[in-house]
Amino acid sequence: MPILIIDPLVSTKIFIAIFVLGLLWSLRRKNYAELFPPRLTQELKGLAILAVVFSHVGYFLATDHRFLFPLSILAGVGVDLFLFLSGYGLTISALKNKLSAGKFYYKYFLKLLIPFWLVTFCLLCLDFFWLHLVYTWPYIIRSWFGIFTRADLFLDINSPFWFLTPLLFYYLIFPWIFCKQHPWLTAVIIYVGSYFVLQLNLPVSSGVLDLYQLHFLAFPLGVAVAALFSKFGYVKDSLAIKRGFIFAKLKPLVGLEIILAKLRTPGVFWQSLKIIKQLAYYAVLIGWLGLIGYLAYHSGVGKSLGTERLISLITVGLIVGFFVINKFESKLLVWFGFYAYEIYLIHWPLMSRYDFLFKWLPGWLAMILYLGLFLALAGGLKKISDKIQRLKILN
Repeated sequence: MPILIIDPLVSTKIFIAIFVLGLLWSLRRKNYAELFPPRLTQELKGLAILAVVFSHVGYFLATDHRFLFPLSILAGVGVDLFLFLSGYGLTISALKNKLSAGKFYYKYFLKLLIPFWLVTFCLLCLDFFWLHLVYTWPYIIRSWFGIFTRADLFLDINSPFWFLTPLLFYYLIFPWIFCKQHPWLTAVIIYVGSYFVLQLNLPVSSGVLDLYQLHFLAFPLGVAVAALFSKFGYVKDSLAIKRGFIFAKLKPLVGLEIILAKLRTPGVFWQSLKIIKQLAYYAVLIGWLGLIGYLAYHSGVGKSLGTERLISLITVGLIVGFFVINKFESKLLVWFGFYAYEIYLIHWPLMSRYDFLFKWLPGWLAMILYLGLFLALAGGLKKISDKIQRLKILN
């Protein structure tokens, strides 16, 4: 049910201050040389799930939308970012490892389904025995197969599950259309196929259809970026190796760099130059963040779906670029990214139907405690899901 936040502006400021301090405390200098390693994708997933959670609280749970603003304005970007990373990750993995369709489904598809089934079963039991909510059998059966035709915040078993339907669709078709020799062709096929499917008279609500049309491009875009990386040898070699290869081919430039290095003697000029470079680097990062914030605020919501989609994808690209060139990583975001899928499954019903924190605590404190609770529950869910997937009966 909707919650009333006492003094939402003050509560938001306190939460943002504590959250930013947590991010700064968890910052560590990157210890990898790759351009886009799995650890970076985990960090981006952490940002994506937090954007979704903050949006759900700020715009759909709290009666006053000023709560968590402006952290709450990146929901669409978070969805696109998660789909982009899913397409990218599946493609990179498929390029590195040769998997049959059966092994692909066991490794990746079951990884989605098992925690989803566990959460769905628990929600059905809790809703029935605790809240005395009864769902029709057709609805339960469709839900069990991940088919959600609407996204009603308070009537559906878990309204964010609308996202699961297109995600499962992509995972279902991926091993059959993936072309290792021409992975870019896979991106084209997924895009064209998704476009034509969305032109059909799908048995879904108009709101869900709009969400499908808004976000359908992000997954094939992730596949396309992975295909681009593979073309330049990124999949076979780390960026460090690739850089070494490039510099070996550019011996004249390397020689020039050595000469310049010898000429660099300690002095005011070189120290000043170093400081200027650092200031320029951080100025670029700040300007980059400012552009991301501007596009997040002027997101095109309320305009055409095409405009909103384009701005969202541009924002995703800027966010990915920022994290790539940034010299630091946030362990806090990595933690949330590692459990992003599990947090996605549990966060909304826990806060909307089974809330026990917002009712009794200030909004900022309840939000912090919920984030900690999400990590704890998601960690337990992931452990149980992994153990079930490793059972011999599933091999």
